[in-house]
Amino acid sequence: MKIYLDLVILLNFFFDFILLYGTSKILKHVIRLRRLLLGSLVAATSVFLLFIELNSFTLFILKFVISIFIILVTFGKKNFIKNISYFYLISIILGGSLYLLNISFNYKNKGILFINNGLSINLLLMIIVSPIIIFLYVKENILYKNTYGNIYEVIINIKGKKYKLKGMIDTGNQLVDPYKKRCVILVNNNIDINSNDFLFVPYKALNTTGLIKCFKPTSVFAGGVEFKDCLIGVSRDKFSLNDIDCILPNKFKESL
Repeated sequence: MKIYLDLVILLNFFFDFILLYGTSKILKHVIRLRRLLLGSLVAATSVFLLFIELNSFTLFILKFVISIFIILVTFGKKNFIKNISYFYLISIILGGSLYLLNISFNYKNKGILFINNGLSINLLLMIIVSPIIIFLYVKENILYKNTYGNIYEVIINIKGKKYKLKGMIDTGNQLVDPYKKRCVILVNNNIDINSNDFLFVPYKALNTTGLIKCFKPTSVFAGGVEFKDCLIGVSRDKFSLNDIDCILPNKFKESL
């Protein structure tokens, strides 16, 4: 059997490049092109393991060590566990998708039997389909994070009364009180808050100015993290966003 080594190395380089690129996009890393190329080149060299007689366990260990080196070369030491976890996750997604396509092309069923029909997805189709699979996965992953990744359980305690709410971080919520620069959590106007400890905070939105009634909480927890120096403002208009009860300030994103 003939093995075209240059072609195998190029294929490995191509697939590892789109895997590393997809990982960087999901994790929102700004990686220089030369680091992606260098990481892909390191990954492509693993093809030489094919010419070494190794048992399955040793081969697995070597591949894992190489993958560690690939991540370090491409992304560095920071957030290493997250980087390598997503790299493997995307690899599994791509590998599983291509395997499913190959099975779909390669077998046909007759009743409950599956028979090999002699077909398989060719190399060109793999090269075309692989970036599409990575693109769709990255797009859906980012959409999920933006939609549901910023939603947290919020517990607000005001004068001994506890409010258990569903909150979402909104980058547009930059509201702070001009007195002590405390950020403001906006709660829906159907949340009944009774307290004499309040103040009015001026706001401006879409060329509209006004005052919003804000309460001083005893404690605030969002996603299990306690936040201090914040106020609870009752929205003048009712908002309906996936059953969200309150809108958390953008500043909370630094700690969550």
